[in-house]
Formats: sequence, structure tokens, C-alpha cells
Amino acid sequence: MSNSNIRRDKPATSNRLMAYLTHHFQTLLFSLQKIYQAPTTTIMTVAVIGITLSLPAGFYLFLKNIDAMSGDLRSTTQITLYLKLNVKEKDARALRREIGLMQKVQTTEFISRHDALETFRQSSGFGKSIDTLSSNPLPHSIIVEPETGADTFAIKNLLNALQAIPEVEIAKLDTEWLERLYTILEIAKRSVAIITILFAFAVLLIIGNTIRLDIQNRYQEIIVTKLIGATNAFIRRPFLYGGIWYGLLGGLTSWIIVEIGYLAISGPLDQLKLLYQADLVFVTFSLHDFIILVSSSTLLGLAGSWIAVARHLNQIEPT
Repeated sequence: MSNSNIRRDKPATSNRLMAYLTHHFQTLLFSLQKIYQAPTTTIMTVAVIGITLSLPAGFYLFLKNIDAMSGDLRSTTQITLYLKLNVKEKDARALRREIGLMQKVQTTEFISRHDALETFRQSSGFGKSIDTLSSNPLPHSIIVEPETGADTFAIKNLLNALQAIPEVEIAKLDTEWLERLYTILEIAKRSVAIITILFAFAVLLIIGNTIRLDIQNRYQEIIVTKLIGATNAFIRRPFLYGGIWYGLLGGLTSWIIVEIGYLAISGPLDQLKLLYQADLVFVTFSLHDFIILVSSSTLLGLAGSWIAVARHLNQIEPT
């Protein structure tokens, strides 16, 4: 092949590529115009998709806030050792120094029986009743803080080792409730994953049914288009872009619904912070979460429309 022929082929290839991209862009706008011309169907479909997706999105945001509030609590893990009542203060202080030299122990704090009783007297409001006691019923205690970064397994082993000390009556892990919380959260996360899959399948059905009705409404148009030689790929394209628009608009709607819900409860959340006098920070969707939500809904729209078109378009043939 001569160089002149190669030079003539290059413009032809670029022209075909430009024509292909131009047609896709025109089809994209055409499909948007089609759903704009059917406002009732569009609004109902987009609203149903938005409400459907807002449920798993709202659950995800709830779990995200729970994680944000409890994420720093692992660093406050402490083991409290309640010593036997017959252990003298001198021996208890010596035991505290020995425990401080153990592996996986970062710091220790000794609380005497006297200090514990005084603290209880000031905080409980039963000062007069405490004065009537013939003896101090509280034991010496030692607060042990494990090394920073110690995992749950290492902390459990440390707890068992401390419980085995003869002078220790009870060794209690102060964050056992937190471990229960994390277990509940793990169950909730898996439940949300299952709910998300189910609702994603529902979105596929919604968009697929909408595209199916659109195909039936344009039955004669599809017949004529096939008679003049249009391929299935050419006819399929507007319906696929229609599904993409439905998914995109549904994702944006679900994001708006969740944000409105967050604003609606922001007042009680601020009141909750005041009641607990805590520096709680409640979070909403980040840019990353927003992109994932809208992208996922758009892909669901494409998948739903593709399934509907693949099933019903091949059944339409000119006779």
C-alpha cells in the first residue's frame, strides 16, 4: 500500500470515530429529551428509585456516625484490678510496681481503699449513710492500661494473667461493653449489605420495567427503524442512555432525601450533645460517599436498561 493511500485512510478513520462519538452525544441528549417529555413517568420513576436507594444510604450514614463516635474509645481500654480485702496497702503498692514491669502494660495507677471511699462519698450523695459504716467495704484497686495498639487477643491474655495473681479478687476489662458494641455493629453492617443488595435488585426491576414500557410504546418506531436497516446496537443505544439518566437522577434524589433527613434531625442531635456534654461530631456524606452513591445508581440504571433491552428488543422483528 502506498503512502498516499495510508494518508487517505487516516482522515477516514478519524472521521468515523468523530461520527461515532457525535452520535453517542446526540443519543445522550435525545434520551434526556425523551424522559423530559414524559414528566409524570420520569418523576414517579426517579422518586421511587431515590426512595429505594435512600434507605440503605441512610443506614450506611447511621453506621458511619456510630463508628465515628465509638472509634476513639478503643484507645481508652483499661483493666481494673480489685484486690482482696486482706491485702495491705504496702503490699498493694508493691504489686502495682510489679504489674508495671509486665509485658503489654503501659501504665498503672493505684487507688487505695480510703481514696475510693472518699470518691464514692462525694459522687454518690450518700455521705451520711457512709459515715455510719463500721468499716470500709471497698478494696484497694489497680488500674492497668495496656500498651497502645494492643489487639483484643493480647488484651485478653493480659487480663487472664492479671486475674491469676493471688492478691487479685476480680480483674475486669472496662471496655467489654465496647466489644459487644462492635459485635453488634458488625452484625448491623452485614445486615445493611444484605439490604443494599436487595434494594439494588429492586432498582434493577424498577428501571427494567420502565424501559420495557418505553420499548412497547415505541414499538412501531422500532419496526420502521429496523426496516430501513438499523442494527440492534443502534436501536438499543437510546434505551441504555435512558436507563443511565434514570439511575443518575435517582441517585441524586436519594442523596437529597438523606441530606434533608440529616438536617431534620440535626436539632435533636445538637440537643443530645448538650445533654451529654460531649464533643460529639456527626458526619454526613463525604465527596467520596457521594460519588460512590451516584456512580452505583448510574451503573444500576445501565444494567437494568441493558437487561430489559436485551430481553425485549430481540423479540421485535418486522414481518
